[in-house]
Amino acid sequence: MIELIEDAVGSGCRRAAACAMLDISLRSYQRWTREGGHGIVDGRKGCQRAAPANKLSNEERQQILVVANSAEFASSPPSQMVPTLADRGEYLASESTIYRILKAEQQQHHRGRASKPSTRVVTSHCATEPNRLWAWDITWMPAGVKGLYFYWYMVLDIYSRKIVGHEVHVTESAELASLLLRRASLAEGLAGREVVLHSDNGSAMKGATMLATLERLGIMPSFSRPRVSNDNAYPESLFRTCKYRPDYPGKGFATIEEARDWTMKFVQWYNHQHKHSALKFVTPAQRHDGHDAAILRQREEIYESAKQRHPERWSGATRNWELKDEVWLNPERNQTEALLQAA
Repeated sequence: MIELIEDAVGSGCRRAAACAMLDISLRSYQRWTREGGHGIVDGRKGCQRAAPANKLSNEERQQILVVANSAEFASSPPSQMVPTLADRGEYLASESTIYRILKAEQQQHHRGRASKPSTRVVTSHCATEPNRLWAWDITWMPAGVKGLYFYWYMVLDIYSRKIVGHEVHVTESAELASLLLRRASLAEGLAGREVVLHSDNGSAMKGATMLATLERLGIMPSFSRPRVSNDNAYPESLFRTCKYRPDYPGKGFATIEEARDWTMKFVQWYNHQHKHSALKFVTPAQRHDGHDAAILRQREEIYESAKQRHPERWSGATRNWELKDEVWLNPERNQTEALLQAA
């Protein structure tokens, strides 16, 4: 290859172009010719290299496989084989070498009664309109007595961020959750729709009553990975918004009626007054009812009109009021990269 490149350069070709024709970089060529092209080893990935001098022969590899598959060591790992053979005055190879040979022969697999470790698949869903993807959770709300709590059940539409159902109770149970879900389903008219309900792995979420209710309503359950809190990030984020409100009682709620009144006012404010930053500052109710497109279009017209009146005050484009129609719950890695590039 060095000779071909030199012949091409001697004929008037650029050295970089000659290297590109041979699918190598100019830096590789420079490394090869640093010592006059003699004694240089091709270090590119995938190249054919000479076998190392200390490589085991085929006979030695076969001997190791015979010993490893013998009745004595068939159920023993190399870490048990090597010391046992050393006690007999025998040495075949190191533990790591035996492991590599077994792996190359596809004999290094999970064994035993224990389940094979598995990788949890990320639960990924996409919503393109309201009432297609819901998430729900339960949070504690402190009572007036130390150590006692009320439980706020909340169902959230991920596409619009609207709270479509909520209740406060003194206990946490799958039965109460199923009642709330039936009420929310009737209020939103979910009959005949394909809806996904995402939650974590709590007992109220996976109780038999709750799962039976989902089956009757035609709702597909979706669960977070165990011990992965950010798989259900939307409700957790909303709970933080709730508990950091200025009027949230720092000393807890005296009665359950007080807790219910406060959450009712919060939901009214959140759905109809709170301009959500993830929704280009329209309210969840406006997004849920389909009014967001007209509102954002009007904002674009106002900004464009302001730019035309005073173009000297604008160094670039006007503010981006475009709101995408896809909302992902835990997008996969390649989807996350694509979303970041688009942003």
